Amino acid sequence: MKSVADYIRTIADFPHEGIMFRDVTTLFADPRGMRLCVDQMLHPYAGEPIDKVVGLEARGFILGGAIAHQLGTGFVPIRKKGKLPGTVISEAYTLEYGEAIMEVHDDAIQPGERILLVDDLLATGGTAEAGIKLVERLGGVITGCAFIVDLPDLGGRKRLEGLGFDVHALVAYEGA
Repeated sequence: MKSVADYIRTIADFPHEGIMFRDVTTLFADPRGMRLCVDQMLHPYAGEPIDKVVGLEARGFILGGAIAHQLGTGFVPIRKKGKLPGTVISEAYTLEYGEAIMEVHDDAIQPGERILLVDDLLATGGTAEAGIKLVERLGGVITGCAFIVDLPDLGGRKRLEGLGFDVHALVAYEGA
């Protein structure tokens, strides 16, 4: 029986030399792999009261929509700056190679709603933390953060857990 890791392709030296890129598109393309991934990502949260699933751009949209469907909840996208119509709130954050800004509609989450945050990869935790801050600014309560891949050497899990958040990842890879 295959595990989630068996469906993930590793591409050496992408996007530049020394990086082992963990490509989840091969996981998404396989119906068994996709089902296994979604089931395992939502499993720790099944039965917990979750009002909405938040997905971080872009692969978090694929996961978030599927997980929200399975949980019978709503889905909220958190997007890169300038991608959402209407009134938004923004959060700047630092990447390994610069800065970026994430946005969410200002009416997407109501105060007190319980939120599961999902994305494909947890590296430094900057993107996830920006998403968490946006949710909290709208009054949402993060019940957990779920990822397919964790790169523990980059410190994202420690960063999020240090902020008091539950982190669940299906696969961990050493290095970058």
